[in-house]
Amino acid sequence: MMTYLWNGRNYFLFTPLLPSATVGTLELRSLIEPIRRLLARLGGYYLEGTAEDIDFENQLVEVAGCHDSLGRKFYVPYDKLVIAVGSESVTYGVEGLEHCCFLKSIVDARDIRRKVMENFEKASLPTTTDEERRQLLSFVICGGGPTGVEFAAELYDFLKEDLIGYFPAIPPEEVQVTIIQSADHILNTYDLRISEMTEAKFKRENINVVTNSRVVKVNPTSVVYKDKSTNEVNTASFGVCLWSTGVGMTPLVKSLVAKLPHGSQANKHAIETDAYMRVLGTPEGTVYAIGDCATIPQPQFVEKVMQYLQENDVNGDNVLSYQEFKSLAKSITAKHSVLKVFLAHLDEVFDRYDKDHNGTLDLEEIRAFLLDAEKCITALPATAQVANQQGKFVGTRINTLHAIESDPEKVKELPPFVYTHLGSLAYIGGNDAVLDLGKGMVYGGIGSEYLWRSVYFSEQVSVRTRMLLLMDWSKRALFGRDISKF
Repeated sequence: MMTYLWNGRNYFLFTPLLPSATVGTLELRSLIEPIRRLLARLGGYYLEGTAEDIDFENQLVEVAGCHDSLGRKFYVPYDKLVIAVGSESVTYGVEGLEHCCFLKSIVDARDIRRKVMENFEKASLPTTTDEERRQLLSFVICGGGPTGVEFAAELYDFLKEDLIGYFPAIPPEEVQVTIIQSADHILNTYDLRISEMTEAKFKRENINVVTNSRVVKVNPTSVVYKDKSTNEVNTASFGVCLWSTGVGMTPLVKSLVAKLPHGSQANKHAIETDAYMRVLGTPEGTVYAIGDCATIPQPQFVEKVMQYLQENDVNGDNVLSYQEFKSLAKSITAKHSVLKVFLAHLDEVFDRYDKDHNGTLDLEEIRAFLLDAEKCITALPATAQVANQQGKFVGTRINTLHAIESDPEKVKELPPFVYTHLGSLAYIGGNDAVLDLGKGMVYGGIGSEYLWRSVYFSEQVSVRTRMLLLMDWSKRALFGRDISKF
């Protein structure tokens, strides 16, 4: 069996640590490992090119070489194909995103690092006016997910630990960091206690967190956003604006979804697969999709939860008391952790759907609650943890199929993909991290940063990157951050 991998860049990038590279905490090369070095251990083959199209019927991938000045293309046949092309940031139709930075690649991290350092250098010049300095030293982050929060945390660490020594002409209080989040809390896919803990810390450190607000326009030096509850429009100036709000399809994925049979794909943000990660609408068992570009649809969510209702309706009267509703919420969040924030304040949620205020929820009130819950749910979060588990599952499945393909009964017995949530992490600055360990267990405080580092250290793909991380963390502790711009 021969394995081919083609990609437009010839290295593997450890994306969870990208925010640390934007202010010099980590060096860019510490986050990457050459693909050829990884594949050499496995006997695989690498081609530096980008997939342009896929002929599902004839099982051919059209590839364009990255360094062919003539633009020539070639075809690679396949027996099994795994699509793992990642995603792009969702724009939501907002005007002016060309003025924003993104943080999806090593180039993005390098550009942000250069821009941050340039702004501090410009702000130090005696010819810079007060108004210009305030604008240069304002950082706006659109999106309060892990990437946005960790970028804000790294900026805070830079200001606290290095700014005074490197830029004595800039008072730290002149630097403004603002996070604009459309949901009610930042880190809204984590446990509510994690969100509240992070918001409280950011408030102490004068990091401005604006929640329940939607960005409507990005100007060259300012962001216009609107409060969703009051419709009040506000403006925040910036020297650097990071756009970090959700994921969407790449152009390749959009073109592939468009050519699949009508009705096989309904999701607007990713390729839909079955429980075995096989792309719906393709010849069975030949094409898989994993990572941010893929999703497993959750059909008939309401009907499934109605089964939970029957289990938690103790007296069988199709009416839920508050205690029965509490048991129902526990059953739902055990299966769909993303609803933890939606169901955080159960007493308020219960009162909201108890329209007749009789202290119980009837079937119509329960169904209204479930329909709103369904709008908040996504099948699986777009995280490296999910992609890692899916990659291992598909690799094991293909190897197993190769060994037992002549026995249809054994093929039918192969299990579907089951995601095991191992917890969620986020660094929030000041040597603090927050850890959502699942099952209601959260932690943040003494030693949390070292737990956060230990997890990412253990997830590295080579001894080389582990050693580089250790050296970078040691250099930062001994000598401060490298503020060179290149």
